[in-house]
Amino acid sequence: MQQLKLSACLIKSLPISSLPSTPSSTLQQIASSHSKGIAKVVLKKGKTQLFKDGSPMVYSGAVDRIIGRPPPKTGDIVLVADGTEKPIGWGLYNSVSMFCVRLMQLEEEATRDPSCALDMKKLLETRTNAAIELRRRLGLPSSHTNAYRLVNSEGDRLSGLIVDVFGDLAVIASSAAWVENYKPEVEACINRIDGINHINWRPSVDILKEEGMDVSDMKEVHPSTCPERIKVMENEISYAISLVGQKTGFYADQRENRQFISTISNGQKVLDICCYSGGFALNAAHGGAIDVTGVDTSMPALELARENIVLNNLDPGRISFLREDATQFMKGALSRNESWDIVILDPPKLAPRKKVLQNASGMYRNMNSMALRLTKRGGLLMTCSCSGAMTQSGMFLRVLQARNFFFSCVWEQRTNFGGLTTLQRILEIF
Repeated sequence: MQQLKLSACLIKSLPISSLPSTPSSTLQQIASSHSKGIAKVVLKKGKTQLFKDGSPMVYSGAVDRIIGRPPPKTGDIVLVADGTEKPIGWGLYNSVSMFCVRLMQLEEEATRDPSCALDMKKLLETRTNAAIELRRRLGLPSSHTNAYRLVNSEGDRLSGLIVDVFGDLAVIASSAAWVENYKPEVEACINRIDGINHINWRPSVDILKEEGMDVSDMKEVHPSTCPERIKVMENEISYAISLVGQKTGFYADQRENRQFISTISNGQKVLDICCYSGGFALNAAHGGAIDVTGVDTSMPALELARENIVLNNLDPGRISFLREDATQFMKGALSRNESWDIVILDPPKLAPRKKVLQNASGMYRNMNSMALRLTKRGGLLMTCSCSGAMTQSGMFLRVLQARNFFFSCVWEQRTNFGGLTTLQRILEIF
C-alpha cells in the first residue's frame, strides 16, 4: 500500500511531458497537420458501436457535441469520435440534413492504409477502382451482360452514389450533397473506365433538397449524343431502357433475382405485379413459363415491356402486360378465384421516410396478404421492398410473419439501392 501511494506521488510530481501517453490515433495525427484544423463530432455514450459496425449515416440525435472553432460548414471533412474524443473515423459534415455526417472511412482502415485518410478525392478514386475490380472478378461486363450496377452506394462504401452501366453509357444517380459537391471528381473516375463513352447524371432532387442543396436549377444532364432509349443485354435477355424512366432507367440491382426466377419458371403460370418494363416477366417467359402476366400503372413502362417481348422473340400468346393499379388488379383476381404458381410483388417505395412507416406498413401488409392469397398452394411468392425505413427497422419481415399463413423462407438475398437496403424473400405456401 505504501508503495502504491509512493508511485502515485511520483506520478503527480512529474511534469505533463514526462507522463506516459496513450498512442495518438492515425486520423488524429493526420488531422493535426492540417493548417485549417479539422472539427471533431463527438458521439453520445452508447452510440459508437453502430457506426463502427458499418452504418455510415451519423444522425444528429447520436451527436453529443462538436469541437471546433469556427464550427464546420456543410461539405467540410470532420473527425467522428467516441465519448472520450478518440476518433473512430472521418466523414463529410452536413449542417442541414438529419444525417449530420456521412462516415467515409473508419480509424482502423486509415491505420492500415493512411493514403486516403481525410482525402475525399483520393478515397473516391480508390473506392471506385475497387468497385471496378470487384465487378471484373464477377465477370462484369460480359458477352451476355452489359447492364450492371458498378457502384452500389453503401455496398461499395460510397454512401449516396449509384452508378449503373448500360453498354457504353454510365448513369450516375446522386442522392447525397457530397456527390454533387464532388461531381467533377466522380465524373473523372467514371470517364477513365474503358468502354464508357457517355455519362448521364441523375440527381435525386427530393432527397438532395433535404440535404440542403439548392435544387432550383438542378436537372438531369444527358449527353447530347445519347438517345432517350437504348438497348442492353442482361443474362442473354435484351431490354429497351428509357433514360427518362424511373431511377437510373433500369433496376440493375435485381439482376441475380431475375435470373433466379428464370430457373424456376419452366411450366409455371407466373404473375409479375408492379412489373415496370417487365424484367421478371421476361425472365419467367425465357425460362419456359407457360403463361406470364405483368401488371403496372405506367403506360411508358408497359410500352417498354411490350417492346421487350419483340426484342426477345417471345411468344406474345404466353406473355402479356396489363395497365392497372396493383391493388385493384389483385382484388379483381381474388374475386375471380384466380391463382398463379409464382407471384412476384415488387412495389415502388411506399415508405420513403420513417414518419410514414406506419401507414406504409399497412399498405405492405394488405398487398402481401392479397399476393399470398393469389399464390397457389405449394407455389412461390417473391416479395420485395425498396423502402429502407421498412427493411432497416425489421418491420417488413414482421409484416410478413404476422399474416395468418404458414410459410417457410426458402431463399433470401439482400441488395442495396440509392443508400437503401432491399430485402427479398421467396416464401413457400403450404
